[in-house]
Amino acid sequence: MAVSGRGPYDPQNIFAKILRGEIPCRKVYENDYALAFHDIAPQAPVHVLVIPKGPYVSFADFSQAAGDAEIAGFTRAVGHVAGLLGLDEDGYRLLANMGVAAGQEVPHFHVHLFGGAALGPMLHRG
Repeated sequence: MAVSGRGPYDPQNIFAKILRGEIPCRKVYENDYALAFHDIAPQAPVHVLVIPKGPYVSFADFSQAAGDAEIAGFTRAVGHVAGLLGLDEDGYRLLANMGVAAGQEVPHFHVHLFGGAALGPMLHRG
């Protein structure tokens, strides 16, 4: 079910529980600002989620409320994870959904990192 991407942060969302260690994940990388882990329902040969450790509902929230160090640390983590996974040479796709129309499912800002194969067109043309 899609979520609005606006409003108060829900500390009971699944990513908040993963950050607190209440739900396990297959961790790829972690720094002071971000956690990266494999998606449980991958849509590409490589499908990793990178989430900030702070309580941000969406990119809109993160870009407005996060401090400079958080934004830089998170952005660097995304790039570092792509390199760790060997995606730099052939390329990869980043995706962040914000709100109902985009299909955001978890009310915690996150970036999908896809790679490992040709990914096709960016949007379905149907």
